[in-house]
Amino acid sequence: MMSVPVGVPIRVVMASLLMTSSVLAQTTNDPFSAPIPAADGVITVNVVEFASLPDVDGQPARMMLLVDEPGTGRLFVNDMRGLLYSVSHDGRTVTRYLELTAPTWGLSIQARGNERGFQSFAFHPQFSQPGTPGFGKLYTYLDTGNTTPTPDFVSGGGNDAHDTILLEWTAENPGAMTYDGGPPRELLRFEQPFGNHNGGQLGFNPLASPGDPDFGLLYIGAADGGSGGDPLGLGQNLGRAFGKLLRIDPLGSDSVNGHYGIPADNPFADAGSAGTLPEIYAYGVRNPQRFGWDPTTGNMFLADIGQNIVEEISLVTRGANLGWNDWEGSYRFISRREVSLVDAQGEAGLTYPVAEYGQLDPLLQRSSAATGVVVYRDDAIPALTNLLLFGDNPSGEVFYVQVDQLPAGGQDAIRRVLFTQNGASTTLLQLIQAKNREQGRSPATRADLRFGTGPEGQIFLLNKRDGVIRQLVP
Repeated sequence: MMSVPVGVPIRVVMASLLMTSSVLAQTTNDPFSAPIPAADGVITVNVVEFASLPDVDGQPARMMLLVDEPGTGRLFVNDMRGLLYSVSHDGRTVTRYLELTAPTWGLSIQARGNERGFQSFAFHPQFSQPGTPGFGKLYTYLDTGNTTPTPDFVSGGGNDAHDTILLEWTAENPGAMTYDGGPPRELLRFEQPFGNHNGGQLGFNPLASPGDPDFGLLYIGAADGGSGGDPLGLGQNLGRAFGKLLRIDPLGSDSVNGHYGIPADNPFADAGSAGTLPEIYAYGVRNPQRFGWDPTTGNMFLADIGQNIVEEISLVTRGANLGWNDWEGSYRFISRREVSLVDAQGEAGLTYPVAEYGQLDPLLQRSSAATGVVVYRDDAIPALTNLLLFGDNPSGEVFYVQVDQLPAGGQDAIRRVLFTQNGASTTLLQLIQAKNREQGRSPATRADLRFGTGPEGQIFLLNKRDGVIRQLVP
């Protein structure tokens, strides 16, 4: 029975209880009223095993990124433990192109856990063009245990768990089977405050051509430094590089350290404030693992891994603020356990997701993480034409929305992509588990999905559990 203090009218107590109940009802750990449909709107496409990467110390390759280098007619894919492979366009030849851990280079790569290691790589668009400034230039983004050099970017948290560094390599003959250049040049260094949320993707805009303002500019995903909830408040701090999408000219020299350039049209290049970093292109991100461009419209999309509640896919523009850690997707961030349902997408001037989904969705595992992002504009696989493809890293679920009818947030428009192999419809995780059994391994409990792209709109599926690169085919 409720105990009422002497002298307090019962109606006051009841009003207080109703107000408390109302406040509680306005926060949640699952803001989406309906789950992603398991069957409605499903697209099924064929998938084949394209190539395999070798095991390292008896464990499958930890693949992160696959890209096409058109000038040399090869695909390239990395293993987080410090290996970069070339793969022929027919998938039949896999060659170790560059070993970051080779004693020759003197690099100390920290690849412990799921999130640290050789994060990403990118080839300059002039990599195979003799006589150009970018000839032979290759960039790698990796975590290192060597924290002796002075960092360019610090978190302000006073802890140095490890460093994340951006390196430039210069091949003498870009068409050589293996890297034939000298040691790398360090462009920039982050002092990481925690062991997670380290780096993200590197990428040049593949749609930019010489003369375009965006040509030869390198985009760098920089996570919020880790722990949980952005305890150092880095996502919204324009004086820190963490929780940002950065954009630099790797061949320039007008940065503070003189090792790279600041694009003149970066949104804060002329801010005139010593407290604002000119490298920032967009901000307010938590763990921006993947981004990509629409080959028809030029729109840039980014997959940002949420805290414990919302995973998001956003359209990124110059100077955009994606909200973290004031917002988790379309909802005000309260804690690791809840977001507010009040005033969703209610702050003017922010960039909210075009699509988002809840970590508690029945299709997923409890630890969810958005990945992607591929806009398919080709017609080889008609079922995928004009779709924005993304996925969930641990579960391996692949999703789509209509790219020419972008939703304005929420998960109502999200539908699944399933795969047909040998006549059976299945998920990526089920394909991995079947392959594990063939390999004599215990079936994986998670997929660690990543996407890759090749010539003529080819789409590849990567994972860290069986070493197989899979290709979507008609």
